[in-house]
Amino acid sequence: MIGTSRDGDVVTIELQRDERRNALNGDLCDALREAVDAAVDEGARAIVITGRGTVFCAGADLSEVYSEEFMAKLLEMLHTIDSVPVPVIAAVNGGALGAGTQLAIASDLRVVAPEGFFGIPAAKLGIAVDRWTVHRLASLVGPGPARTMLIGLEMLGAQDAYAHGLANKIGTLADAQAWAQKITTLAPLTLQHYKLALNDDGTQTPEPPELRAAMYKAWLSDDAKEGRLAHKEKRAPKFTGR
Repeated sequence: MIGTSRDGDVVTIELQRDERRNALNGDLCDALREAVDAAVDEGARAIVITGRGTVFCAGADLSEVYSEEFMAKLLEMLHTIDSVPVPVIAAVNGGALGAGTQLAIASDLRVVAPEGFFGIPAAKLGIAVDRWTVHRLASLVGPGPARTMLIGLEMLGAQDAYAHGLANKIGTLADAQAWAQKITTLAPLTLQHYKLALNDDGTQTPEPPELRAAMYKAWLSDDAKEGRLAHKEKRAPKFTGR
């Protein structure tokens, strides 16, 4: 489910659930969080996260994730990546959908393959992403493109992601690892300070309880069940707002 390798001070963590296009379930969220923590504990000075196969991460595994427990595990994993004191680079080797985009924007830098793309199709599935995701996405790509992705459900390809600042570089896993090696030679305390300052982007303050309740209401709704069924049956969903 997770593979790790080390080259000097760089640890690469690979999602290895390619039979499900690296879709996240609770176990994979736990394994990824534990792998990131372990890399830091073992002295890594940069971490690279990527996906095995042709997809970075297809999002949440819709066959088993409709629960508050999964949401808690997903958010804990994302905030671990966001808060660890070393730079994390997402090597986006293909599609990053939903939770895949969340994983990428939790990272500090993104190296995106030419065929890579981002999207958050939650509104098509009757579910919702949290406030942290909305604010972090807007801080990276700008409010207009964030609205285009969240409300208009438009995908953002690699070149457009680079133009908007979501992709820091266009390149391969090897390019991401080479960049990580250069970063390991920099002053770690300086990088820790920059990470804290850059992530102080409106995503760190606690969200109002009614906002979190609204997100859970979407995830546990009849519309979410309809979205899941429509996705499985490959048809357009019929939402009722319940």
